[in-house]
Amino acid sequence: MLGARRKVRIETERLTLRPPVHADFRPWTAMRQESRDFLSPWEPTWARDHLTRKAFTNRVYWAQRAISGGTALPLFLIRREDQALLGAITLDHIRRGPAQAGTTGYWIGQPHARSGYMREAIKAVVHYAFETLDLSRIEAGCLPENTPSRRLLEQCGYKYEGVAQSYLQINGRWRNHVLYANLRHDRRGKTDVG
Repeated sequence: MLGARRKVRIETERLTLRPPVHADFRPWTAMRQESRDFLSPWEPTWARDHLTRKAFTNRVYWAQRAISGGTALPLFLIRREDQALLGAITLDHIRRGPAQAGTTGYWIGQPHARSGYMREAIKAVVHYAFETLDLSRIEAGCLPENTPSRRLLEQCGYKYEGVAQSYLQINGRWRNHVLYANLRHDRRGKTDVG
């Protein structure tokens, strides 16, 4: 469990990863609106109230509860040089006990795509998950045709595991997803044979 009083903050070379706060509403709404066409092919259909202050307030409260309950780690990517909100990454569905696993999901605003920010964020969150949260397995899924996301996951140490049929509703349709996993002690492809 992350603990109710724990302040989660992960620093990378260029970013601060931290939970959303109420003051993020305007930058978050602006980035999501500006990037709508870029994001919509890869995301579930946005609710009618997606960009409202009330929905964002609910998101902030959910993040606080999820962190204190140890069920998720929702973080915004804040560029340190100018404090700009670039996107978000969530380590979600944290499972304890025999599984010790979680699932990563992420998005980045179109102006910041393919600049290495999300790679930096994913690597930092995976490290935090393994070293601080003591997880053993981090999973991720994306649409088969999302080549940039697949390449990103592979660059961050995730390995392809298969296809999940009708995995998520994306842009209003049930879609298959390719599944990846990053293992703390990855022995895939290794043998004890000398």
